[in-house]
Amino acid sequence: MNSIFLRIYGGMLVALVLVALLGVFTIHQVNQVRADQYRESLARGTFRLMADNLQPMDEVERRRAVVLWARLLGIPLELLPMEQARLDSSARGRLNRGQVLVQETGPHAARVYSLLSVAEGVLLSGEVQQISEQLARATVYLLMDELVRFPVNEQPQRLASLKERKQFGFDLRLIPLKEADLDADQRRRVDEGDTVMALGKDGDSIRVFAGMVDTPWVLEMGPIYQMNPYPPQLLVLIGALGLTLIGLTVYFLVRQLEHRLMTVESTATSIAQGKLDARVPARGADSVGRLAAAFNGMAEQLQRLVSVQRELVRAVSHELRTPVARLRFGLEMIADAETEEARRKYMDGMDGDIQELDKLVDEMLTYARLEQGTPALHFQRVDLDALFDQVIAELSPLRATVHVERGLCLNVDAEGAWVEAEPRYLHRALQNLVSNAMRHAEARVTLNYQIGHRRCRIDVEDDGPGVPESQWERIFTPFMRLDDSRTRASGGHGLGLSIVRRIIYWHAGRAQVGHSDALGGARFSLVWPRRQSEAETL
Repeated sequence: MNSIFLRIYGGMLVALVLVALLGVFTIHQVNQVRADQYRESLARGTFRLMADNLQPMDEVERRRAVVLWARLLGIPLELLPMEQARLDSSARGRLNRGQVLVQETGPHAARVYSLLSVAEGVLLSGEVQQISEQLARATVYLLMDELVRFPVNEQPQRLASLKERKQFGFDLRLIPLKEADLDADQRRRVDEGDTVMALGKDGDSIRVFAGMVDTPWVLEMGPIYQMNPYPPQLLVLIGALGLTLIGLTVYFLVRQLEHRLMTVESTATSIAQGKLDARVPARGADSVGRLAAAFNGMAEQLQRLVSVQRELVRAVSHELRTPVARLRFGLEMIADAETEEARRKYMDGMDGDIQELDKLVDEMLTYARLEQGTPALHFQRVDLDALFDQVIAELSPLRATVHVERGLCLNVDAEGAWVEAEPRYLHRALQNLVSNAMRHAEARVTLNYQIGHRRCRIDVEDDGPGVPESQWERIFTPFMRLDDSRTRASGGHGLGLSIVRRIIYWHAGRAQVGHSDALGGARFSLVWPRRQSEAETL
């Protein structure tokens, strides 16, 4: 397997292990919080009840009550100032708000604090080791001590109010003895005023029953559920199953990605072996789908360039054959010439063939530079008036029977007929268009321009036979010649218009051909952004 996928799998495995460790740590913290809340819910009602009873007593009565309650609860109780408790500001704030504070002191032990009053700053403190029958019995005693102060018929309502005010963490209610869910022996003990702890039917809870003497009521506390922390074995099992499921999901996702990338690799290998028509199935809009689309675009461009290169080689071979044959013929004729005049005639013909070869090589090199990649373009402000005058002055003497002139020139800018272009290449493009028009014109060639705020246009028109509309798309193809009046006899190698098209392409514009309404021949047009900074917005 490719190493990139090994790194992906390894990275995902490390991430999953870290997530599992974080989950175990989180569960441990949750168990601690749940244990604190559980202990607080059990101790809250009893300690608040004792603290509220101690508040109106004097110091001697408080000490006696604390000693009595300590014996009943089976835990050490003490009264101490808040300053001696060594509590942080958060714990002090909770106590001042009337809450009961439980601090863990051991695996199964905790110290409980309850504030008597904010003004006194005295705390009732006790260390609870575990829930026992004695602790439950003491809570029952405290509750009964509160209830006996009220008439029998008011005691259920007083118990409900007491439960709400003291915030007991379990249910409290007064029921008749016959409604208590107890067996015969337990009913007898409760009827005698004893306290009974009964296991719930679910096996995870207990209920405490205590009979109230001289009343028809039985005090029922609970159910009181045990604190069941999440077991580590269950966490390990859940974590292992989760990691396995996530790992399999990641594997299949990455496997699909790997398969798609292997398809790209296979297609690239096929293209390298010469199968230029091979393509990658482009599916989806994700990154791999976009990669496949970009790869196919690259393959199509490569296939087109190779096709152009092959066509170029065939066309160049054909174009070179004629002047080379004429040169060979000229050399043979010079050897057989009997007069100096005849030799001079053949040498002049050979010089013309050499110039034709030199021009062909120059056009092929120019076309190759424009076709292969992005040429080095240095855009500058170019004055079209000056450029028109220069091209007319250069080309007019080449064919005296054709009159080259400037036609309609429109400009919306009063600062001058300037455009942004690469001066050397724009000059070459205009030169090629005018040369092409002069070869096919009968008497006139006109140069026109239109300059707007955002784009500009150059038109070169002639009064020749024109270009058939069916050939408009093919006229810019390299080495393309038409079979009508624009024939080989007119000269040229069929690269001039191709060079024009590539030059204007790199100017973010387009070249097009049509009919000239003014002269009746062909009209070749170049359109491109006046400012290259606005090229992408056109």
